[in-house]
Amino acid sequence: MNTPNSNLGYRRPPERKSMHARIVRDLGMRIVSGEYKPGTRLPAEASLCTAYDVSRPVLREATRVLVAKGLVVPKQKAGAIVCARSDWHLLDPDVLYWLIQTKPQPEFVETLLTVRHVFEPAVAALAAKVATPEALHGIAQAYADMESARTPEELLEPDLAFHRRIAEATGNDLLAYIGNMLSLALRESIKLSNQHPDAHALSLPRHKAILTALLNRDSLAARQATFVQLDETREDIAHLIDFGFSNTNRTP
Repeated sequence: MNTPNSNLGYRRPPERKSMHARIVRDLGMRIVSGEYKPGTRLPAEASLCTAYDVSRPVLREATRVLVAKGLVVPKQKAGAIVCARSDWHLLDPDVLYWLIQTKPQPEFVETLLTVRHVFEPAVAALAAKVATPEALHGIAQAYADMESARTPEELLEPDLAFHRRIAEATGNDLLAYIGNMLSLALRESIKLSNQHPDAHALSLPRHKAILTALLNRDSLAARQATFVQLDETREDIAHLIDFGFSNTNRTP
């Protein structure tokens, strides 16, 4: 399965990349940031062609990509209209990345942790029931790689793999896909939490508790260990960015 970072063409286009990718990224970020608001039209084709110094075919191809991502809809004689946020394909890796880049950091972290509170405990509970021995071995290997990490940079990839493999261990293709797409946002969150001076010491026992519950086939313990890991991660990040998260989404 490709990770969300396997193709960064519309997120960080290389310097020599065609203008097509640059236009998609620029307009996409302007839309998700709110510069172009839902219900309004993008600037006229002629204006955009002049601004980007491209032909109409190049601009129209870029617009088709934005349509495919649910960000705009073409209207005859009206041009491209920005779609409502509810229509955006938020699990599209590019849209998700643009959203991460344009949201204030505390708001992004709170949004992500709320999603993780809904998704990860249930996924862990299911994985504890149905995971194959091979899938459990993969999760255990990711944890072993976390133990072996010596720097925050080395800790990042096995941490991501740990969470992604739990979703894959459910045997449910849709849950695995969601877990894979969430890896992009999770990467940014882990990079932030890893700035904590005790990141490694704090992270390992939390993940070990989840792994132990999975290996014991204990769904309730897997769910609860995941809640604990997420709540404590929330507290760590709150201290790091000096932002008091509300108790609205705290685990009871």
